[in-house]
Amino acid sequence: MSAPIPPIPRDIPDLPAIPGVPILMPSHVPATAVATPAPRRPTAAFRLLTALLATAAVAIELTLGSPLRTLSHFAIQSNILLALVFAASARLAWTARRPLPSSLTGATLLYALVTGLTYHLLLANDSSPFALPGVLTGSAADPTGWHAVTTQILHTVTPLAALLDWLLLTPPRDLHLRQAAPWLLYPVAYLGFVLTRGEFLVPAEPARYLYPFLDVSGHGLKTVLGNALLLGLGIYALALLLVALDHVRPNPLRGRVHHRSQTGFRLQPPVG
Repeated sequence: MSAPIPPIPRDIPDLPAIPGVPILMPSHVPATAVATPAPRRPTAAFRLLTALLATAAVAIELTLGSPLRTLSHFAIQSNILLALVFAASARLAWTARRPLPSSLTGATLLYALVTGLTYHLLLANDSSPFALPGVLTGSAADPTGWHAVTTQILHTVTPLAALLDWLLLTPPRDLHLRQAAPWLLYPVAYLGFVLTRGEFLVPAEPARYLYPFLDVSGHGLKTVLGNALLLGLGIYALALLLVALDHVRPNPLRGRVHHRSQTGFRLQPPVG
């Protein structure tokens, strides 16, 4: 026969305090010590204007020539990417939301600078062996009319706008060394596209290889691959330079709300 179960007491005594556990005192943070991110309207306006300018230049080029041939140019593709990224960045800045990943914005900046530097150092330079100022039309003569306007927008204005946005409107130390190598994937893929495209076109096709330094019919495959290697090394060096400069340049947003905050708030010094 089992023993009877003792009745449960109505009043359970308090458990003794566990030694060594500190008692947390309530902490009161004044409302003035935190601030929500504020919209950056001038930044949003500048980025939207840049996006619209790039979009308009690409649209005009598409109407002036063959759309397929126009879309095959590196300058056109890089400006389409710039227009999309800057339009999205403008919306995020206007609504005070977290910016796009630096891997995307850094790649956009790199490709825009490559577009501008390649044009002004190799294609529009009379002393260059690869001079082709009318690259969008495949003409060795300087572009005229609307082609002259769009050429300057796509190769000068938008790359400068991307550079100014990075220097004056973007917080520093967001670019990283590990991002430089993946940024080369697109230029390498573009090289394969240009060479493949040239092989499928008839030899009489004008601007068969789009860029004179990639003209296999005129320079041979070995020379073209050598040119591509030098360009690739130059692009990688430019990517490393951007990363290095990003970690030493001053913060243009010092004293403003940092939109990459994990909590969406920024602590301010205590008042009083």
